[in-house]
Amino acid sequence: FGDPGVGDAEVVEPHSFRVEIAAQSGGKANRFGYDQVEARVSLSDAQLKQNGVSLLTAGPARINAALQLIGEIRLNEDRMVHVVPLLTGVVVASPANAGDRVKKGQLLAVISSQALADQRSELLAAQKRLALTRTTFEREKQLWAEKISAEQDYLEAKHAMQEAEIAVQNARQKLASLGGAGQPGSALTRYEIRAPIDGVVVEKHLSLGEAVQGDAKIFVIADLSTVWVDMTVAAKDLGAVRPGQKADIQATAFAARGSGTISYVGALVGEATRAATARVVLPNLDGVWRPGLQVNVQ
Repeated sequence: FGDPGVGDAEVVEPHSFRVEIAAQSGGKANRFGYDQVEARVSLSDAQLKQNGVSLLTAGPARINAALQLIGEIRLNEDRMVHVVPLLTGVVVASPANAGDRVKKGQLLAVISSQALADQRSELLAAQKRLALTRTTFEREKQLWAEKISAEQDYLEAKHAMQEAEIAVQNARQKLASLGGAGQPGSALTRYEIRAPIDGVVVEKHLSLGEAVQGDAKIFVIADLSTVWVDMTVAAKDLGAVRPGQKADIQATAFAARGSGTISYVGALVGEATRAATARVVLPNLDGVWRPGLQVNVQ
């Protein structure tokens, strides 16, 4: 039949097969076959059933392609808060420590701040002025109604009361913006810093007696119920990675698996790496996935 067909694949020993060949040459049909029997094991139907062996017919099927990438667990920065005091002061108490799990509103630290005392004093003074002007207004209103005093005195008292109300409102808003709108009690300088969210204290940057500035980052609190998996995607693979796709995550340091959804694929390709960053949001309710872990992403 001319040159025989020769394959380039290695057939590993032992092997067992049955061959049937049908060929036609010069209008003449030829058929022949042979068996190659080597290390063949015969099983009855009962033995197949007992050993859980299934016989299936080969046919066409869709093969799911999976892309293998390397990633790193990171804090979910959308659920992370940098706590700053907003006021200059001295730390007098700090019950929260790095690693503590805190609830929203829980006390993190107490700062003694003269600036806060000045602001609270301004509010108290404005409230007393308002009380006085309100009393004067009520008296002038009564006198004017009884035709005892002039209308001008009544209008001046009303104007003074309105200015005092604005001053009180302004002082309250200043305190609220600083987080010191609560009742000052006997300590006008006491400034309580509380947790803005539920989470874990991942960083702490203050100690007792330390003077802190109003813009200092004294705590970092992160909600670890979800984490990010950041991975580098080569330019040739960017067409296969899209937001909304499911990704399977496997830890490299220990046996842990999880799955999440791709939330972000970078729009820029790095000049040096010729790759872009993709991100998976991974549920972490049991706290297994710790930021900094290396993972495999499929």
